[in-house]
Amino acid sequence: QVQLVESGGGLVQTGGSLRLSCAASGLAFSSYAMGWFRQAPGKEREFVAGISWSRAQTYYADSVKGRFTISRDNAKSAVFLQMNGLQSEDTAVYYCTAGEHLNIWNYWGQGTQVTVSS
Repeated sequence: QVQLVESGGGLVQTGGSLRLSCAASGLAFSSYAMGWFRQAPGKEREFVAGISWSRAQTYYADSVKGRFTISRDNAKSAVFLQMNGLQSEDTAVYYCTAGEHLNIWNYWGQGTQVTVSS
C-alpha cells in the first residue's frame, strides 16, 4: 500500500519560510517522479513543483519560481519543498504526489495546510 505523508505545514507571516516534507512508503521511490500541488479554498488544485526520479529535472509553476525549491532524498524516500518569501496567495493545502512521469501522477498524500498571514 502506497502512503505519502506530508508534514511541515503551519501558520507563517508574509515573507516567512516553511519547509514541507513528504515521506513515502510502499513504492519504489527512486523510480518515481515526485511533485507538489496545492489547492486554495474555492480554487482548483494546481501544480507547484516537480522533480524527476534522478533529480536531473525540476519544474516550477511561474508563481513560485525563484521562491520555492523542490528536492528529494532517494535514500530516505522523501521529497521536500522549501518555500521562501511566502505570500498570502500561497495559502493552500499542499499535496505531495508520486508519478511514473512528471505529468502522470499516480498517488497522493492527504495534504498539509499552509497559511500565510499579513
